[in-house]
Amino acid sequence: MSETLDPNELPEDDLLVEPQEATKETSETTVKMEEIKLQEQVIDFRDKYLRTLADSENLRKRLQKERHELVQYAVQGAILDFLSPIDHFENALKFAGQGSAEVQHWATGFQMILEQFKEALSNNGVTSFVSVGTPFDPHCHEAVEMIETSEFSPGSVIEESLRGYKMAEKIIRPARVKVAKASSLDEENEEQ
Repeated sequence: MSETLDPNELPEDDLLVEPQEATKETSETTVKMEEIKLQEQVIDFRDKYLRTLADSENLRKRLQKERHELVQYAVQGAILDFLSPIDHFENALKFAGQGSAEVQHWATGFQMILEQFKEALSNNGVTSFVSVGTPFDPHCHEAVEMIETSEFSPGSVIEESLRGYKMAEKIIRPARVKVAKASSLDEENEEQ
């Protein structure tokens, strides 16, 4: 009485509908999951690309800055080597007026050469700076002596024994200076 159904007797549509729908839903879910994973990978790769691009740009800028500084320091070193001979020229020319006419003619030629050196320095951004009358600044000045005086305010530069130079705004050689300090008479008057 129990009737068994032969699978061959069932309509074909009934057998295939359920597995197709299940397979279709599973494949859609799988595709969506794959799509989400791919989108996450795209975002991850994009972030890595942008980070790498930024690192590359920062490295390029740093190398460019280091190259510029290296060239500037090389130029600065060469310029420092020329400052002492220029100082000697200037000191020698101070006394040229005391010599004979021939010495004065030679001095005129040396003065022209000195001006060419100064022009070359100026063309490379190197200038001397005035120290006398300014307040002592340890970044710009090297104190070689303290002198008691009432003519200048304490802490101001009263004499320059060696001119200072800067390249752009950077001090490449500080000026050697004598600095005023309050005279002992002034200190005694202040105490009373």
